[in-house]
Amino acid sequence: MPDAIDRLDDALDDAWEALRGNPVIDRIFYTASEAADFSVLWHTLGVAQAIAKNDPKIAIALSAALGVESALINGPVKSMFKRSRPVQDAPRPYNLRQPKTSSFPSGHASAAMVAAAMLSRNGGGAAWYALAGLVATSRIHVRIHHASDVAGGIVAGALLGTVARRVADALT
Repeated sequence: MPDAIDRLDDALDDAWEALRGNPVIDRIFYTASEAADFSVLWHTLGVAQAIAKNDPKIAIALSAALGVESALINGPVKSMFKRSRPVQDAPRPYNLRQPKTSSFPSGHASAAMVAAAMLSRNGGGAAWYALAGLVATSRIHVRIHHASDVAGGIVAGALLGTVARRVADALT
C-alpha cells in the first residue's frame, strides 16, 4: 500500500507542477502557507470574529481547539509516522520555514479544518472551508507536504473540528 500512495503522490505532484512558477499563483500559495504557520492566521481571524461579534469566547474556543489539535497532531500522531517530506531540488521563490517534524499528516491542513469548523459556528461556512482548502493545498504547492499528507490532515482536522465544535456548542 505505501508504494501505491507514493505513486499517487508523485503523480499528483507532477500534475501540480504546471501551476508552480507562476508568480501570482506562487504568491497566493506561499502567502497562505506562511500566514498559517503556528496557526497565526486562524488565531487572528478568531480574534477578529470575537471583536466583530463582541464575544471573546469565540477566540478562546478557537484557540483552545487549535491547541488540542496541535498537541495531538504535532506530537503523538506525527511521531507515529515519521514520514519524509518532499524533496525540494531548487530554491523556493519565497522564504518559507521548513518544518523538521514528520510530513504525515499535514498540521496546516488539520488546523485549517479545525479553524473552519469553529469559525463557521457564526456563519460563512463555505468561505471558511474555502480558505482552509487554500491553506491545505498550499502545502502541496510549496512542496512541504505530499498530497496524501494533506488528505490525512484534512480528515484528522475534520474529525477534530467536529468534536471541538460540539464541545464548544455544548458549553455555550
